[in-house]
Amino acid sequence: MRILVTGAAGFMGSHLVDSLIAMGGHDVYGVDDLSGGYTRNVHPKSHFTVLDLRDKGKTETYITHVKPQLLYHLAADATEGRSQFTPISATERNYLAYLYTLIPCIRCGVKKVVLTSSMSVYGAQTPPFTEIMRRIPEDIYAIAKTAMEEATEILSKVHGFTYVIVRPHNVYGPKQNLADPYRNVIGIFINCILNDKNFYIYGNGEQKRAFTYIDDFNPYFVNSGFLDSVNGEIINIGPQEEYTINELSDVVLDTFFPHGKIPAHLKPKYLPMRPQEVKEAYCTHDKAVKLLGYKTRVTLKEGVDKMVDWAKTMGPQKFTYLKHGLELETKDTPLSWSKKLY
Repeated sequence: MRILVTGAAGFMGSHLVDSLIAMGGHDVYGVDDLSGGYTRNVHPKSHFTVLDLRDKGKTETYITHVKPQLLYHLAADATEGRSQFTPISATERNYLAYLYTLIPCIRCGVKKVVLTSSMSVYGAQTPPFTEIMRRIPEDIYAIAKTAMEEATEILSKVHGFTYVIVRPHNVYGPKQNLADPYRNVIGIFINCILNDKNFYIYGNGEQKRAFTYIDDFNPYFVNSGFLDSVNGEIINIGPQEEYTINELSDVVLDTFFPHGKIPAHLKPKYLPMRPQEVKEAYCTHDKAVKLLGYKTRVTLKEGVDKMVDWAKTMGPQKFTYLKHGLELETKDTPLSWSKKLY
């Protein structure tokens, strides 16, 4: 089977490609614009191309050549909190880039699409979120993801391909981009400590989230592309156990300083809440258990230990801010971004 993975040099995309190659029997194609991914993540047996999916013409030419039968779409500007300050980028890199990919795939006869969405589409509803809840986006990123989901559903009805929509829960682990100052809270916390700097917590740190180690996500994500039983479904994948950001902070610091002697200059500092940040966001996984056989095997403590071990081999990374800055900068812009505190 010809399989196309977008975002193939990124964190989740590269783990997916590794698994697909290991399965054998498939021609695995990958594209990435390397805005957040790295060539070091690219599997040597995959067919990899550097491609910016916002380039409609080049994307159409590429897909017409590959003629994928199965599409895993992971390419994204997955900066939920930043999207209020980069709304054009959030729309172009998510919704438009997806349409520029999906439409030529449909023309070429794609059989199935696995869309990586986000639990941000649930908005500020009362958790735990279930798949039957309405989409009520609270931020620009979630609006884009909502549009991507709904476009997939509509185009599937009209043009006859099958799909599954996967909503991950804050996936983390080795190969994640440690240099990103805008997203991936666990990676930010770890990289700050590696750089001998404190990290920042927004609000009072009592926001609740669920975190998924990559090995508790990737196998089920892979299988979602091959199981007919999940066609047409929306599935949350990840653990149900929620943690406050303060609790996460304690886990990370305890991993680096197991005897509790945290240097004063590395203790976290607090900043005002980010605009439109949802206070509590975590999901049920009953559907994933039923349809995919999901089981949480790695605790947060175990996962952070594994990620820290990997991050130490990478060494401290210099945080990389947007080259041309934010599209909107106001008094509400988080200080960690406007002042480049990292």
